[in-house]
Amino acid sequence: MTESAVDRQPGQPSVTAAIRDAIVRGEFVPNQRLVEADLCGQFSASRATVRSALIELANEGLVERMQNRGARVRAVSLEEAVEISEVRMMLEALCAAKAAERISDEEIIELRELGEAIRAAVAGGDVVGYSNLNQRLHRRVREISGQRTAAGLLERLRGQSVRHQFRLAMRPGRPQVSLPEHLAIIDAICAHRPDEAAEATRAHLASVIEALRASDTADISPLHP
Repeated sequence: MTESAVDRQPGQPSVTAAIRDAIVRGEFVPNQRLVEADLCGQFSASRATVRSALIELANEGLVERMQNRGARVRAVSLEEAVEISEVRMMLEALCAAKAAERISDEEIIELRELGEAIRAAVAGGDVVGYSNLNQRLHRRVREISGQRTAAGLLERLRGQSVRHQFRLAMRPGRPQVSLPEHLAIIDAICAHRPDEAAEATRAHLASVIEALRASDTADISPLHP
């Protein structure tokens, strides 16, 4: 029987998606061992389903499988995070240009409101809210673009670099730097200007890369348990 028939109820995410989300949210930290028996209990899944999920996540680069030692969350170095951001620059610029061509009136209103929410989070010093809204904006641009291949690749890359993204968002002054960059992306997309949307996105990711390279390697503790 398939995973959907055995391990989950209608409307629930797959075990692969659930483990992926836990890694992205930081519930499982870099180098943490992922014990199959524990995952079976946590996600109410069979051993075969959990093992299959770990293999899939290893193919995505989120999990590292060790010979005779099970699996663990793969640690992503700062250098690799920079490389990931360089790839994101190309793919997200494509998505922004496509979004500018396809965006509807209703989606324009949605992006404008999202921009105002980001502005309010920055003004209020809500760095966690800012980080969540930041991710939401990038996701909506991908969705609006209709470029499913690029969107799928970007979702995998996001998971691999999430720890570095969180650390960057926590850096003092970083939200104030990225706010106008995000608003420029929104303005260009909503104005149906593909070239400007792509250029604004490239400028934003270039800023991210510069900030990553300038950052030190000291850990910033998560603000949640």
